[in-house]
Amino acid sequence: MLETKRPHAQAAKFKFASLVFLFFLASLVRAQVAPEVSETFRQASEAMQRGNLNVAGDGFAAAARAAPAFAEAHFNLGLVREEQGRFDEAIVSFQKALALKPRLHGANLFLGIAYFRLNQLDKAFAAIQKESASYPKDAPAWMWQGVVRLAQDEPEEAAEALDKAATLAPDDMDILYHRGRAHLLVSKNSYAKMFKVAPKSWRVHQVLAQANAEADRHTDAVAEYQTAIKLAPTQPGLHEELGSEYRRLGKVQEAEESFLRELEIAPHNVLAKYELGVLAVEQSDGAKGKVLIEAALKEKPGLLHSDYNLGRAEMLLGNDAAAVEHLERATSAPGSDPEVVEQAWYQLGIVYRRLHRMQDAQKAMATFQKLKDEESENSQKKLRRYQVQQNPNVAHPPPSPENP
Repeated sequence: MLETKRPHAQAAKFKFASLVFLFFLASLVRAQVAPEVSETFRQASEAMQRGNLNVAGDGFAAAARAAPAFAEAHFNLGLVREEQGRFDEAIVSFQKALALKPRLHGANLFLGIAYFRLNQLDKAFAAIQKESASYPKDAPAWMWQGVVRLAQDEPEEAAEALDKAATLAPDDMDILYHRGRAHLLVSKNSYAKMFKVAPKSWRVHQVLAQANAEADRHTDAVAEYQTAIKLAPTQPGLHEELGSEYRRLGKVQEAEESFLRELEIAPHNVLAKYELGVLAVEQSDGAKGKVLIEAALKEKPGLLHSDYNLGRAEMLLGNDAAAVEHLERATSAPGSDPEVVEQAWYQLGIVYRRLHRMQDAQKAMATFQKLKDEESENSQKKLRRYQVQQNPNVAHPPPSPENP
């Protein structure tokens, strides 16, 4: 059962302090009401911005009583009541606002959120769906539609809504969190159905292999890939994935054979070609490695750690100037493994010395040592945290008899 069945703090929400700016500033509605009502609304809006909810609520309530047809006053009163946790009152205010202005921007959204907080999920979805239909470019409306669908155990529909929200606001952390959760559940459900529909399918063994690989159980992953290959010996991708697992286990010959077999089945498998090139470099065959890596890059530029591996290949070939160019890029390549960056600095130190660039060599080696020391320190911290988790007394050892 999903955690979002019950309203709680984990559900994403707007920054309340900015709501009055997002919707109805007093300056935008002064012309619609009497001056004294407009002034009351303005003062309540300022109190709302300051976070003084009691004063803001009293002000918006007074404005709504003085001008019952003033939809924005009912709306902002609903916002205050929602933030105060008075959801039933918020619902009443939002409904009044919508009765006066059915397309009032934001009213259906916050009505839906109030229903959500009361765990009235069907009503919440109906209200928020109206908001996203009226304002299809509003990312928060799509996000909340996805959140409600998650709470209703509808991850596929949730993922669809959250994908739309992410398109509109790609860097929003709340959207990214809920979208990831939705897709995770879709994947989980899909795999569960696979096991139920065809438990002996090669696809099931492929999924098990991938799960083992992600858990660093590479021997188990190899066994599952081998079973999958027995069932589907010419299926593209399986031999390449098996080769990667062999490589992680240090079984170079088996890895090479798997990659070569993959290329027989799928000649344009870029990863198999690239991995063969990396294997060649690791076996000190710079010429073969360079040819294979460059061939892979022609089909798919920007492969991870390609500059580092090409730099190593050029070093093996004695092309030190070319090696420097690749290795310098490798030290700042986005998404690189910290260990690869560390080794790139080390190799740079070597190749700089070959080029008699002694000052650069010293700086490169100093950077390498700094990164290595940081890595060691971080490892020690992780070890200490683990020890404390396993035995809290490690953090506070008993005093020794000599030093009580």
